[in-house]
Amino acid sequence: MSLRHRHPPPLAAAHGDEPFNIIPVKNLLADHPALRFPEVRAAAAALDAVGDLRRPPFGQWRANMDLLDWLALFFGFQRDNVRNQREHLVLHLANAQMRLTPPPDNIDTLDAGVLRRFRKKLLKNYTSWCSYLGKKSNIWISDSRRGGGDGDLRRELLYVSLYLLIWGEAANLRFMPECICYIFHNMANELNRILEDFIDENTGQPVMPSISGENAFLNFVVKPIYETISREVNSSRNGTAPHSAWRNYDDINEYFWSKRCFEKLKWPLDVGSNFFVTAGGGKHVGKTGFVEQRSFWNLFRSFDRLWVMLILFLQAAIIVAWEGKTYPWQALEDRTVQVRVLTIFFTWSGLRFLQSLLDVGMQYRLVSRETMGLGVRMVLKCVVAAGWIVVFGVFYARIWTQRNQDRRWSPAANNRVLNFMEAVFVFVIPELLALALFILPWIRNFVENTNWRIFYMLSWWFQSRSFVGRGLREGLADNIKYSLFWVVVLATKFCFSYFLQVKPMIAPTKAVLDLKHVEYEWHEFFHNSNRFAVGLLWLPVVLIYLMDIQIWYSIYSSFVGAAVGLFAHLGEIRNMQQLKLRFQFFASAIQFNLMPEEQLLNTRGTLKSKFKDAVHRLKLRYGLGRPYRKLESNQIEANKFALIWNEIILSFREEDIISDEEFELLELPHNSWNVRVIRWPCFLLCNELLLALSQAKELVNDSDKRLYKKICKSEYRRCAVIEAYDSIKHLLLEIINPNTEEHSIVTVLFQEIEHSLEIEKFTKMFKTTALPQLHSKLIKLVQLLNKPKKDPNQVVNTLQALYEIATRDFFKDQRNADQLKEDGLAQQNPASGLLFENAIQLPDTSNENFYRQVRRLHKILTSNDSMQNIPVNLEARRRIAFFSNSLFMNMPHAPQVEKMMAFSVLTPYYSEEVMYSKEQLRNENEDGVSILYYLQTIYDDEWKNFMERMRREGMTKDSDIWTDKLRDLRLWASYRGQTLSRTVRGMMYYYRALKMLTFLDSAAEMDIREGARELVSMRPQNLGGSNSNSERSPLSKNLGRASSSVSLLFKGHEYGTALMKFTYVIACQIYGTQKEKKDPHADEILYLMRNNEALRVAYVDEKTTGRDEKEFYSVLVKYDQQLQKEVEIYRVKLPGPLKLGEGKPENQNHAIIFTRGDAVQTIDMNQDNYFEEALKMRNLLEEYSHYYGIRKPTILGVREHIFTGSVSSLAWFMSAQETSFVTLGQRVLANPLKVRMHYGHPDVFDRFWFLTRGGISKASRVINISEDIFAGFNCTLRGGNVTHHEYIQVGKGRDVGLNQVSMFEAKVASGNGEQILSRDVYRLGHRLDFFRMLSFFYTTVGFFFNTMMVILTVYAFLWCRLYLALSGVENAMESNSNNNKALGTILNQQFIIQLGLFTALPMIVENSLEHGFLQAIWDFLTMQLQLSSVFYTFSMGTRSHFFGRTVLHGGAKYRATGRGFVVEHKGFAEIYRLFSRSHFVKAIELGLILIIYASHSSVATDTFVYIALTISSWFLVASWIMAPFVFNPSGFDWLKTVYDFDDFMNWIWFSGSVFAKAEQSWERWWYEEQDHLKVTGLWGKLLEIILDLRFFFFQYGIVYQLGISDGSTSIAVYLLSWIYVLVVSGIYVVVVYARNKYAAREHIYYRLVQFLVIILAILVIVALLEFTQFKFIDLFTSLLAFIPTGWGLISIAQVFRPFLQPTIIWNGVVSVARLYDIMFGVIVMVPVALLSWLPGFQNMQTRILFNEAFSRGLRIFQIVTGKKSQS
Repeated sequence: MSLRHRHPPPLAAAHGDEPFNIIPVKNLLADHPALRFPEVRAAAAALDAVGDLRRPPFGQWRANMDLLDWLALFFGFQRDNVRNQREHLVLHLANAQMRLTPPPDNIDTLDAGVLRRFRKKLLKNYTSWCSYLGKKSNIWISDSRRGGGDGDLRRELLYVSLYLLIWGEAANLRFMPECICYIFHNMANELNRILEDFIDENTGQPVMPSISGENAFLNFVVKPIYETISREVNSSRNGTAPHSAWRNYDDINEYFWSKRCFEKLKWPLDVGSNFFVTAGGGKHVGKTGFVEQRSFWNLFRSFDRLWVMLILFLQAAIIVAWEGKTYPWQALEDRTVQVRVLTIFFTWSGLRFLQSLLDVGMQYRLVSRETMGLGVRMVLKCVVAAGWIVVFGVFYARIWTQRNQDRRWSPAANNRVLNFMEAVFVFVIPELLALALFILPWIRNFVENTNWRIFYMLSWWFQSRSFVGRGLREGLADNIKYSLFWVVVLATKFCFSYFLQVKPMIAPTKAVLDLKHVEYEWHEFFHNSNRFAVGLLWLPVVLIYLMDIQIWYSIYSSFVGAAVGLFAHLGEIRNMQQLKLRFQFFASAIQFNLMPEEQLLNTRGTLKSKFKDAVHRLKLRYGLGRPYRKLESNQIEANKFALIWNEIILSFREEDIISDEEFELLELPHNSWNVRVIRWPCFLLCNELLLALSQAKELVNDSDKRLYKKICKSEYRRCAVIEAYDSIKHLLLEIINPNTEEHSIVTVLFQEIEHSLEIEKFTKMFKTTALPQLHSKLIKLVQLLNKPKKDPNQVVNTLQALYEIATRDFFKDQRNADQLKEDGLAQQNPASGLLFENAIQLPDTSNENFYRQVRRLHKILTSNDSMQNIPVNLEARRRIAFFSNSLFMNMPHAPQVEKMMAFSVLTPYYSEEVMYSKEQLRNENEDGVSILYYLQTIYDDEWKNFMERMRREGMTKDSDIWTDKLRDLRLWASYRGQTLSRTVRGMMYYYRALKMLTFLDSAAEMDIREGARELVSMRPQNLGGSNSNSERSPLSKNLGRASSSVSLLFKGHEYGTALMKFTYVIACQIYGTQKEKKDPHADEILYLMRNNEALRVAYVDEKTTGRDEKEFYSVLVKYDQQLQKEVEIYRVKLPGPLKLGEGKPENQNHAIIFTRGDAVQTIDMNQDNYFEEALKMRNLLEEYSHYYGIRKPTILGVREHIFTGSVSSLAWFMSAQETSFVTLGQRVLANPLKVRMHYGHPDVFDRFWFLTRGGISKASRVINISEDIFAGFNCTLRGGNVTHHEYIQVGKGRDVGLNQVSMFEAKVASGNGEQILSRDVYRLGHRLDFFRMLSFFYTTVGFFFNTMMVILTVYAFLWCRLYLALSGVENAMESNSNNNKALGTILNQQFIIQLGLFTALPMIVENSLEHGFLQAIWDFLTMQLQLSSVFYTFSMGTRSHFFGRTVLHGGAKYRATGRGFVVEHKGFAEIYRLFSRSHFVKAIELGLILIIYASHSSVATDTFVYIALTISSWFLVASWIMAPFVFNPSGFDWLKTVYDFDDFMNWIWFSGSVFAKAEQSWERWWYEEQDHLKVTGLWGKLLEIILDLRFFFFQYGIVYQLGISDGSTSIAVYLLSWIYVLVVSGIYVVVVYARNKYAAREHIYYRLVQFLVIILAILVIVALLEFTQFKFIDLFTSLLAFIPTGWGLISIAQVFRPFLQPTIIWNGVVSVARLYDIMFGVIVMVPVALLSWLPGFQNMQTRILFNEAFSRGLRIFQIVTGKKSQS
């Protein structure tokens, strides 16, 4: 039996024992590799020490029961919960004890310190909750006493176990950490009374817990609270009820933040308490802590300090600029201006008043009998704020009365100014206090974190007391860093705003105000007021003023991010060339970073050791002191390096990103053939030998020393020369029979050469000019040996030729035959036949090792290209470059695997793809393209490598791929999609890496050296000559997927260690149902479990019991290799259905009880990982013990690599944007700004910190729709710390088609709209200091808000121009030159923004950091040519639409974005459904404004001015209409366009059944588009109506321009125009009525009605032309006026739908709306049809969309058009 089949030791005991998860805790004698650790046995023994505890009276007490069973019997916990937590606890304590340095004196008992630290960490949140509520903690252990004997140890264990058991069974209550604290508080109290043997007063018996019996805890504690949540969720009507009407998880949790929970709820839980009454019931508990109200005012409420700053500056700037001086300080010398500036305090007090009114308006639901204090404070705040307005008013009036009396600034007047300033001083005292505390952060932290009554009294007025959000200040150094950043940003912004926004507007404003006798062209409601026009001029400027901090932030953060990245040594090795230069130090870097040092005790962490580290890193980085010298051959380090490097290259080969040949070029061969130097990978030695030869030829007469010195200048050249010499010597002696004369001749020859080298006379004794001849003959010899059919005669001939050259031409002094004989260099007896004839003995072809070396020698001798492009695959190059670069970055030292932190990975999964099936791979879409064909085209080289590997593994003909090798094929395709199997493969690299690192940690030097030899000799012969290229079959068959080369050397204990340190849990929510339905997904998940022993699957099992009753269980399963089947490990009963809130967090939460370790990495379904990155995980986990600022981290952020960028240009834009966000963006957020939260998913959470504080995501319905970011909010609010590390990366997939991208953006934008309403954002906005609050705003919610502001600015600008043009103000202004200056101000700003430069800048900067500046600029230009601006403008529209709509009306929903490949054409109807409301309608509206402006403005007659004014707006309109077609494969194919339009019309007129979906019927879709109006509140409806009124303005403005109005400006003209609207509606109704009544039966009547209508219309037109000033063109102009009116009417009708739907009017509304949609469809379709009709556009579009693939010479065009090559 070969070594390969040496199984890991059996993992299941044969006694038919209960299955275990990782270690059989109850069966310590089992043969399991983890049980050899004394720490595991010690932890289990500690739990067994029940000792003299009073036995539970009920239930059978058995001898082998431990403390957890004892607790379970007393308190009624479930058996499987107990088993799960027992293993959890034993594993954790054992791991913690293994990490102790120095190890404890007695390793067979549990160390008390380990347990105490764990208890403190686990119960930290509980103790701070007790201290917050002023309750005494129920943990009766004094921390002062050192190790108080066994009793204390047992007591600690009992507390910890109790908490874990409560947590393990709490189900949905885990989202409410303080609720769990409350339960623990009461149960710990009962536990204490049992331990202290209290006597119950009523019964006289020893005290009993108040709940006990089977499943008592679940039924009497968890269920009542769970059912309350459940009822609240039901009352939320599936999340559509307003948030303020029902309690979510947070509300219920925050009920436990006040002492009333003890009075009202009592213990055991009083089910009659009003806590359990839900909304609608009698006296129910309302919202607690916060009320989420849907309104834009939330932005002002949460970030009031920011808005106050902006508004006050704007006011002051206008007052100062009004004077018209050049610089502001010149104006401020004037006392009058100074006093006017003081009016900002009116504004400030007004804003404070507004804030307090908003508080009352939004939070009044919090006030109840139990919380009267809140109400009192709200009212008081309003009164005080109003009082200040009055005070300021009085004082200010006194200043001016005095001034006007004295006619100058007399001393008396100045005195009154001083009085005003005194009032101001009192007003700003709170701000001054805040400033003082900001400068001394630790004082603030102390005040907030200590629960002293006095501090509480002092802060009562300023903020309500809350359990979270206390003590958030950072240390002084961090404080200075981010304050500096923001001071610079704000200074830039305010200078820019004053000089380039406010000041240029002053002159035009004065001019417009002074305009006299404006001839208004319409009816004026207010006479002689140009003020409205001034307001409109200012509106766009003010909007930009409010949002442009975003741009400045973007610019500065890019450069700061680049600087931080540079100092972190990012991007130093960008490509293979740079790697070659550093490869020699690379081995030492691996040794330094990835291998643990032999540590003496306590050397870590001292200043000296830190200094030594820094010096060592410098040496490594710049190759000082040549650290690679000690790697000379046969050293243990070199062998370790070789093992690691080869394993990485092997993983590349298994992933098919390199070919067999590249594998040989890249691998580091183990030392054999007695080579004296390190045998570097071939790709480093290429060309070096030839260069050395040419040097030797040139320096014919030089001394040895000089020649050698020249060759040694390049380390690789020296190695190549020595290796070639040693290999040739070994080869020749190997193929010549040892006991022949020829053998001795060759030996003598080599001895002579070596002797001459020793005495440094080589060049004196030998001619270097003969070397090229020798070289060419040697090449011939090696080629002969490499052939499959070896011809001994030719070998003999070549050897003879070599001998001739060596004896004749090589020696400088020629020797004759006798001399040669004498020296032993010729045959003694020439008659005995020719030389070498009978002396050859070629090794057998099965000697793989020998021929492998021959091939290597051949490469060294012949290769003359510089191999710059090895490996060919771009992904392989990127990965090698990133990995090697990361090893020169700063990272913590690796501990040994046994001493590393344990961690687990958790992936939520619902029903996405696990693995592509045969059908999916083969089925073709409408264009005749199958997924497999697409993958083969995009991943051309990887497909070739895959086929090469399949042939090596025994595939004879290519068609076998669909039969014998089908599984491999399906895996190959799945590893290139976004599938679960890809994620699992990636995460299981952790396990593989840990096993290898364990082996390297513990293996002795001999093991590794022997291992290296063994591996070389173990590669058996390739499978005969079945395939043509058996010349080189480098990897033998044994390197299958399951085993890697190093695993052949394992001793067996590696499995145990790796399992203790790592587990992977997938939360497959519906796996149980999938199994029942025989869903193929279930089999595939089982296959994954079978092939990965560290993989566990958690799912929710539904069992039907009795009538209609269901029981729910959380189940964990694994695959048992012994029994060859899936076994169930734990089954924990749940209180009810899992999903009460959002699905994904609920799914994570049910599985988190099965994770293990100190950390948990949350990984999504669309991620991937790499073997070489997995090696660095133990370094990353060490970060938890380093301080970042004043705290240790609780979330470690990890960098992501977006791997979907190569699919199409669109995917590339998306991934470029995303990459700059996940690298540069987050780098800046973490340092210096200290506000990185948690986005995306590869972050590593400190598991015990989070499990006691509400888990790794929040789950309330709708409000937490972006579930993961709330984990970051929660972490920051509860005093955690988030860092970002860039020396390790995880792959991540992103959406690739425009529709998917837009769905994703919609989801994120809606999520942000909901965040604005949430309590987390409100608290962060108030509790963070001013500068961190700014960073927080501009990187989360503010980014979306400002995107919306950009779009609003465009609207404001265009409406303002339209108003000025139609009203006639523009004509009056034209005479005034200042107007253009104002225009210029607005314009240049609007243009800068719209270019979207501020989204592109971070991309350019990040790119230039990592790939070089020129490359970055080139990429940017390529992107522009591929219309990336169109895409970014389009996505701005998506964001602002969904963000705005969510904040106004709600209706955010989780959008499942497909993760497929996008090469199929999307139909027009589908595009219209997705984008018509968010983009098309808005673009058409803006286009209409632009057209009207062009035709009615006096300014626009000058073409250049018009273009300059509106080009960016036209670009926006074009992008919004055309983007979906530009980025749609075959978007401009004429036939498809025609077909799409037919399809669209069918959809519009579809009159199908009630059950039709939105995809089939227009009407159904139209109703769904108004869903958000159902859920909105009264304010939302009002705002909607006000916004819709803008459509009536068109009619008002244009009617007066018509010829028929004859220049009249009376209001009658407008009112008369409504007659027209009524007439048209009337005619429409008549025609429709006639059609419905007559069209089918009495057709002639219908025609008659039509005829009459037409005649009537003609008569009316003739009459108008004859008797009024009507011009024919008016018909078309009036269309521009009346079409928007109709749309406005329909939009308003939608708001009133509840009233209108029952009436007859509604049918009319629907049918008119249908006509409008047809019209919009046609408008959008016209440019598309035109471009499709023109030739050449389709090719161009394909080129733009798939340029990446084009440039790699792929046949993508065939993919798109489906013209498959018939190969």
